[in-house]
Amino acid sequence: MKLATLCYIKKNKKTLMLHRIKKENDMHEGKWNGLGGKFEDSETPEECIIREVEEESGLKIKKPTLKGIITFPAFDGNEDWRVFVFTANKFSGKLIDSDEGILEWIDDKKLLKLNLWDGDRIFLKWLDKKPFFSSKFVYNKGRLLSHDVVFYK
Repeated sequence: MKLATLCYIKKNKKTLMLHRIKKENDMHEGKWNGLGGKFEDSETPEECIIREVEEESGLKIKKPTLKGIITFPAFDGNEDWRVFVFTANKFSGKLIDSDEGILEWIDDKKLLKLNLWDGDRIFLKWLDKKPFFSSKFVYNKGRLLSHDVVFYK
């Protein structure tokens, strides 16, 4: 199982998104994603997301909020992924030129119109309005087959 993080940074009713168009052999090629990535040895989810956001964007987030956990069985065709999903609205620094794609502040009303994974269209709605969640999104060859979720108060 691969462990990873994902963060949606918010500012003035906009969300920082990464258009994945630069990295070779990227399973997310052409998609828009939040920022994040795989854990390094001994990292907590918070340490991982702070490091990943800084590496990918140049921004130093403060006090990321854990919103949920998503399990993606065999997402890349082989291994299961477990992803810790965060939001952040406190940060410092200036955006860099990311080697993974193009960073852009997207108006929250336009987020769901982007080329997103189908599951992202579902869980992005939970980030501001729902309590903590634990969910599973099942994909096969890039196509969402099913999902389920438990919300905690």
